[in-house]
Amino acid sequence: MKLRRFADKSFVYLLLILGAVIMMLPFLFMVVTALQPGTYVLSIPPNFWPSHPTLQNFVDVWTANNFGRYFLNSAIVATTSTVITVIFSSMIAFTFARYTFPGKTPLYYTMLMTLMLPTLVLIIPQFVLAKNLHLLNSLQGLIVVYSAGIPLYVFLLRGFFEDIPQDLADAAAIDGAGIWTLYWRIMMPLARPALATVTIFSFLGNWDEFTWALTSISDSNLFTLPIALQFFQGQHGTQYGLVFAASLIVVIPVIAVFVVFQRHFIKGIMSSAVKG
Repeated sequence: MKLRRFADKSFVYLLLILGAVIMMLPFLFMVVTALQPGTYVLSIPPNFWPSHPTLQNFVDVWTANNFGRYFLNSAIVATTSTVITVIFSSMIAFTFARYTFPGKTPLYYTMLMTLMLPTLVLIIPQFVLAKNLHLLNSLQGLIVVYSAGIPLYVFLLRGFFEDIPQDLADAAAIDGAGIWTLYWRIMMPLARPALATVTIFSFLGNWDEFTWALTSISDSNLFTLPIALQFFQGQHGTQYGLVFAASLIVVIPVIAVFVVFQRHFIKGIMSSAVKG
């Protein structure tokens, strides 16, 4: 029995290691290619260890095509819209979870119905609305549109707020806590795992968004990183070393955000699994 259990665990671990290796190979290839000189890029057979490592591709990327400006634009847009998304989605979720008001259920499910619409279907209505509000060709326009995509996060946070015992809210009310105190000083600290999940997903979506940025921005000084990546792809050829170096720079902030919030994120996943 022990031998069989050991064999089963070994098989599971082997599958996990194999899956991890398969998923890591593209990232490893991107890192190796970014560190290779142009003459060694895309060699056959593929080289998974840089034979002549250099940081020149990163230097060329950062100094070419105003890349530093595009990085700053993406940082401003993604960070600001993520903060707005977390605050407003948590407020709306807290309201739906803890209070009763006329039209609550129809309003909630109407909001959830927007999740069924593909993003591309909303491009034209968003463009017309942004034009009427004078938000086209501006970072503010990107922030407003990105911050509006909160229905999924409201859905996630509402379930978390509903699982918090009502006794805590009642005790706070007896001590004289108002709605704002209950939300900010009691519910928000308890919802850190869910808020970390929302922060990671929101930042990732805002950082990588391409379609709306390409549609609404015409001033090259306002481009974000997903648009800037195409500048390294020429009409008659692609500089893969620069493309992968730029892609690696784009990925680093996302990894940093996950590292910062991973403890709360994993705690939230484990909590959801136990509750399920």
